[in-house]
Amino acid sequence: MTERLEKEQADAEIAALEGWERSENRDAMEKSYRFKNFNEAFAFMTRVALMAEKMDHHPEWFNVYNRVDVTLTTHDAGGLSKKDIKLARFMEKTGDPS
Repeated sequence: MTERLEKEQADAEIAALEGWERSENRDAMEKSYRFKNFNEAFAFMTRVALMAEKMDHHPEWFNVYNRVDVTLTTHDAGGLSKKDIKLARFMEKTGDPS
């Protein structure tokens, strides 16, 4: 089972990631990505999906046209874990258009 991060450690990790914030009503983190168009948004989601499958750790996300809203949490840990931080870092490297 994956170990849940302590609040202080999770807060420090989130603070080091640009644009990520803690979810208000649960132990999770969120970010909204905006791209030039649907193709760029979908390409980002495809790259992330391939990594998520390798990690066996899948994001909660919502896509409309050029926007991808992402929520990360580790369900079997009951909150944030190192898996969430690792996947968020991958997302930052692979597709943040800002």
